Amino acid sequence: MGNLTRTMAAAVMASAALVPQTSDACSRILYKGSDSLFVVGRSLDWKTPIPTNLYVYPRGVKKVSSNLDNPIKWTSRYGSVYAVGYDGGVTEGLNEKGLVVNGLFCKGTVYNDTTVTKPYTMSLSVFPAWILDQCADVDEVKALLEDAQFEIQGATFDGGTVSALHWGVTDATGKSIIFEFDRGRINIYDMGDYLAMTNDPQWPDMKAIIDYWDKIGGTHMLPGTVSSPDRCVRTNFLAHHVEAVGDASLGVSITRSVLVNSSVPYTYLIQGEPNVSSTQWRSYADLRDKRYYFEIVTNPGYYYIDLTQLDLGKGSPVLKLDTSATSDLIGNANSRLVKAEPFTPMF
Repeated sequence: MGNLTRTMAAAVMASAALVPQTSDACSRILYKGSDSLFVVGRSLDWKTPIPTNLYVYPRGVKKVSSNLDNPIKWTSRYGSVYAVGYDGGVTEGLNEKGLVVNGLFCKGTVYNDTTVTKPYTMSLSVFPAWILDQCADVDEVKALLEDAQFEIQGATFDGGTVSALHWGVTDATGKSIIFEFDRGRINIYDMGDYLAMTNDPQWPDMKAIIDYWDKIGGTHMLPGTVSSPDRCVRTNFLAHHVEAVGDASLGVSITRSVLVNSSVPYTYLIQGEPNVSSTQWRSYADLRDKRYYFEIVTNPGYYYIDLTQLDLGKGSPVLKLDTSATSDLIGNANSRLVKAEPFTPMF
């Protein structure tokens, strides 16, 4: 066996030892540009299209975390744009301070401790909004999570699918964390110079896989499958080797090109691995300029919501963009937002 073959075999075995062989495929990248430009891109991958509309919420909206007894109550300090799946649950979002929160599948997630009951209940359908509404940066998110005293409610969707998620958070300075639930605990990890996350395994093991491949080097060889570790390694390497630019449009395009490289092709299937799913949509959050871009893969282009051009003051209406009616929309989509009722959470 040649040296290259042995190296490749060792890399495959190292990845296989640390991760299940099937996973729901989502990817997340942080692009670090120049002139304080940071762009977070993510793909949402699923076995069938997930209807996802965009909602803009102003400041000063009173909300609750659950329809059960003892919900957490809060009033939004910041306006945000949310991506809302099935018009019932916030998948991710960007607020007016440049904080972005993205949820990605992670099958190892166990939310609650069956032996300890916490006083409050939090529905996954509003959990990202709870963070975006109250926090301006990563440090505030960490403080909010460290004081959390709730159990997770509403952990299924799409006919009973378990929403086992972990979360990536990045603020306008480029500082990033990943946090993961583990039987009542919330483990928070500073990402440092790591620029990608995907699904399984949980972050400490994924970090070890990335470190392993970093020692091999990626200029002549990178893992190329659609598995979660391969996508994470590939995305992290490419994100470190693209040009840092300050032009927002170019920066989003660079982010998009890297993210497409780690996406699962539309309608792609692997026989016997039903949990590997194709990319349905992608988003790109420009944290400097407060623009949230959205791209459905079957549409010809992508468009964005510019939060700086919207009235997010208390008393302003909730706005909605129906993505099913925007197959030809490209560019600034603020004019396509319409006044709407708040979405009804899938508690």
